[in-house]
Amino acid sequence: MANFHRTEWYMKIPLLTLLLLVMGLSPAAVASWAYSFVVNDGKVFVVSEDRVDESTLGDVVGKVTYHTDQEGTYGGNFSNIYPRGTKYYAVQGIAPELAIAVETQEGYLMARYEGEYSGTHVPWEAIKDWMAAGLILLIVVWVAIVVRKKRASGSYRR
Repeated sequence: MANFHRTEWYMKIPLLTLLLLVMGLSPAAVASWAYSFVVNDGKVFVVSEDRVDESTLGDVVGKVTYHTDQEGTYGGNFSNIYPRGTKYYAVQGIAPELAIAVETQEGYLMARYEGEYSGTHVPWEAIKDWMAAGLILLIVVWVAIVVRKKRASGSYRR
């Protein structure tokens, strides 16, 4: 009888692990950002309402490679408001390290340097998915080993 309770305890481990995994993979809460911004080459630029005349635009210095409206840390040139592909331009007479112009549907807006982006260059969403898949695979293999051992010992009941 003691062996049965021990086996029952071992069978609960994968279920608890799976439950914790599902809870950890639930979608992140949508939150509003404090301000509109773009990240370019690891630098945060806060977008203002100041318009930039098209005649003062310089070269393209970057573009949005990832857009999200959920708070978190992301890699690449991303924005919390502008879609993927939105271009950033240098502004004549202003160093691109201090300010850039961001392309919008209504024209170009000034974005001023706020500081270095403290986010990560690792796409955590993709890594989290691979970790989840690996953990599920580990649980399946572990359950298969337990069932195989029980069959070998003759204690497996269908």
